[in-house]
Amino acid sequence: MTVQKTNINDIASKTGLSISTVSRVLNGKAEQFRIGKKSQQIINEAAKELNYVPNQIAANFRAGKSNTVALIIPSLNNPFFAELTSNINAEIRKYGYTTMISDSDENIETEKMELQQMISMNVDGLIIAPCDDQPEHVKQFYDHGLPVVCIDRYFENLEIPFVSTDNYEGAYNATKHLIDNGHSTITCIQGVRYSTPNKLRVKGFKDAMEEAGFDQYLVIGDDFSLQNGYLETRLLLHQKKMPTAIFALSNTIALGCMKALKEMNFRIPEDISLITFDDHPYLEYLETPLSCVAQPVNDISKIAVRFLFSQINQESSKNRQILLKPQLKLKNSVKRVL
Repeated sequence: MTVQKTNINDIASKTGLSISTVSRVLNGKAEQFRIGKKSQQIINEAAKELNYVPNQIAANFRAGKSNTVALIIPSLNNPFFAELTSNINAEIRKYGYTTMISDSDENIETEKMELQQMISMNVDGLIIAPCDDQPEHVKQFYDHGLPVVCIDRYFENLEIPFVSTDNYEGAYNATKHLIDNGHSTITCIQGVRYSTPNKLRVKGFKDAMEEAGFDQYLVIGDDFSLQNGYLETRLLLHQKKMPTAIFALSNTIALGCMKALKEMNFRIPEDISLITFDDHPYLEYLETPLSCVAQPVNDISKIAVRFLFSQINQESSKNRQILLKPQLKLKNSVKRVL
């Protein structure tokens, strides 16, 4: 069934007034054009009776402003990005704006297409966690004046504002914790290899291992997904020399690890220790609560939105690129090895 929307022509026909008069009243310009109170009342009553809804998109284009912000993230299936999206949406709402949310599904072509479509909707700004290391399509709009802020993932050596966690420090501290508990055979299961957070987490892991004198370690995997964690752990457990600990670079990877370990009757931490990057409330309710590197999601959201609106409002700011400190939360998933 097709719903026929009321337009100003319908209101003009019902009231017997001209289309231009109806348009001026409905667009709040009655006083400017000296339209009488009685005509205004007739038009407003007719609009209410006919359930007239103004075409906000057309009005936005005329005004050159939409009060809408685009938010593009790599995956809503990832609890970290889902929480980040929820927080950012709540912050944007405080400014009286609406958030247009898109999931690029870790695909650069999808990201480009979604960005083009959102720009065509006349959005006032963009918050993005880019899914690739190709900055051209984002930089193009930033260079042409679109307010842009990157979150979590960002482009190094570019001036585009970003808010992220100090991923290097978080990974270094997590690895150091494993080493301090006697672990020397540690495997790191990574996510999207070319993403900035992943590269810095892997570097933090490697530096901690090598500083401790361990040059025999594995870095495996290629995606921030449960499936990646599951498959890599299954393969890992079939090797002759298994690790005593696994460092998963996201909690989705960690869930895949746990699924594989349970299927093969390995206990955490009795048989193998596990630590993960990213916190989430559900980690507390697992059979073995996981030690993790917690990112300050709430602070990332607040600062990113503040950075964006400082651009929208053309406020000057010296530093719009910031790394926030992570927190190492120790629970029950790491065993001390003698």
